[in-house]
Amino acid sequence: MSQTLHKPLAARLGVLLAALLTAFGVVLATASPASAHDELLGSDPAAGSTVAALPPELALTFSAEIADDEGASVVEVTDAAGTSLAGGTPTVRDNVLTQPLTGEASGAVTVLWKVVSSDGHPISGEFSFTVEGAPAPTPTETASPAPTETTAPVETATPTPTATALEPEDAGSSSADAWPWVIFGIIALGVLGAVAYLLLSRARREKDVDAAREQASGGAPGPGSEPPADH
Repeated sequence: MSQTLHKPLAARLGVLLAALLTAFGVVLATASPASAHDELLGSDPAAGSTVAALPPELALTFSAEIADDEGASVVEVTDAAGTSLAGGTPTVRDNVLTQPLTGEASGAVTVLWKVVSSDGHPISGEFSFTVEGAPAPTPTETASPAPTETTAPVETATPTPTATALEPEDAGSSSADAWPWVIFGIIALGVLGAVAYLLLSRARREKDVDAAREQASGGAPGPGSEPPADH
């Protein structure tokens, strides 16, 4: 009779363990993609590089296609004095964003970008590169023309455009989406372990009850009992 109790119990434990492993694998499989967003793979000019002159455009390459909706992508390019070097609206083709540039620059150039990734989440970042600039021309002696009276021009203040800083999105918030699934897997492990313990305890109690009944009815002695004395 004990064999009939152990076989269903082992089968039920095997099913519970298989279900637990399957559920935990599903949790990990769904949590990993949820925390991964697209990222910037490279740029032209590259971050930290030095170029001889400001190029006509800036190209950003991402790990997947980005949204090409109007206003979804924002790129700000400024020189060391904060003057904007962006020459128009950025364009998107598959996973490459192109920003036209204008003007002249010398020194550090800062790039702030913000796009919408393929999973619908906005991502942003910042990097810089350096423009060497043209060398200063060597002064040469030229004949000074005779001075003439001219009307002094009126100086007018020219407003200097300021760059609007884009705060990079916190990359750590995406990784926090996976924690509820991991906690759920740990709780499921604890619940299934408790169920397995209760089933084993119940099987032991039923085995002890059956052995006691057999002894009371004069049946075969249970395991560990002494054989009757010879008369």
